[in-house]
Amino acid sequence: MSNEHTPKEIAQHYSAAMDSVNLIKDLKAKASLTEEDVNALQRNQEHLQLMLTRDFWTVEDLSPIEAAAVVL
Repeated sequence: MSNEHTPKEIAQHYSAAMDSVNLIKDLKAKASLTEEDVNALQRNQEHLQLMLTRDFWTVEDLSPIEAAAVVL
């Protein structure tokens, strides 16, 4: 299996990461979180932290991903 990613695959990874960013923003905007919310927040932050370790990024703006990946 090649380590090369097509532009389409990179775009799919970026889209999935941005879905996590948006979910994290929504959860952080809540006045209080359920246990399920906390688990979803943690899973999505872990996903973003993993995505930031990938070396296939090209011109994508990773700053929203970096900001959302920070665990408070």
